[in-house]
Amino acid sequence: MGLYLYFVIDIFKLKLQISKEIFMVNNLIRRFVHHVLESIFNMIFIVLLLNCLTATISYSQQKTNDELNVMTFNIRYGTADDGENSWEYRKNNVVETIKNFNPDLLGLQEALQFQIDELLKQMPNYSYVGVGRDDGKSAGEHSCLFYLKDSFDVDSSGTFWFSETPYVIASKSWGNNITRICTWALFRDKLSGKSFYMFNVHLDHESQPSREKSSELLIRKINEKSLPIILTGDFNCGDNNTAIKTILESGLIDSYRRIYEKNPNEGTFNSFKGETNGEKIDFIFVSKDFVVKHSEIIKTNYYGRYPSDHFPVTTDIILK
Repeated sequence: MGLYLYFVIDIFKLKLQISKEIFMVNNLIRRFVHHVLESIFNMIFIVLLLNCLTATISYSQQKTNDELNVMTFNIRYGTADDGENSWEYRKNNVVETIKNFNPDLLGLQEALQFQIDELLKQMPNYSYVGVGRDDGKSAGEHSCLFYLKDSFDVDSSGTFWFSETPYVIASKSWGNNITRICTWALFRDKLSGKSFYMFNVHLDHESQPSREKSSELLIRKINEKSLPIILTGDFNCGDNNTAIKTILESGLIDSYRRIYEKNPNEGTFNSFKGETNGEKIDFIFVSKDFVVKHSEIIKTNYYGRYPSDHFPVTTDIILK
């Protein structure tokens, strides 16, 4: 009986020892798992923090350097009977093309009021300045300026008509059968406090005298300003045209040509077919106050469908 009691006591002690060791092992496992999870969470936090810091630094550097992303885009007027290329079938592609570049500033040509309203509906971070060429309000095509409303204030703006009487609404001269306008704005960068002017035009597609006289009037208006200048538009003519030479001789720089030499495959009127063998007739000019970092003709299509019969042109510039 005594031996049996000792045996039972030994078994009990052994079970206690085993239980203690199991508890210690489980405790070690729990501590290990806790440590691993804590390390993982710390790593995730550090990665997220670094990403936030990188984005903040990148944004800060961009705005500190006064970099501006600019686009010019003839979106083809929305009442044109273009069949499968009509506005209703391509409006989302126009929006997508703009969003992909995400311009700070955007000069539009051939924009009717309902097209402007549609773009603002899908891109509520933008506002715009501009009027319709037919009544100085909303009728007819606009050569309007879109801008990121959280980034810029508009200190002043206006529109003039390419004619002998530029402030007479719907006036035209010089042989153009269609009314042509220029809309401009004085923008102030909310972050840097710096100001600059932006002009946006659509010159005549038929009358060379109109293009020449319009460019001369445009430069006179620009020369009245003392701040840096950005000029966007569909000029309906190429580099060698007298109208473009007038602009270049004024001291403005073709931002695209600052980066690229002339070549036979840079046409910007694509006829909804992606054609590139014409002339580059869409321009972004800048004054010498800007450094041109990059420029591009955007030839994006969506399953073979082009957002407009013009390719948009973009540029990244830095205000010195």
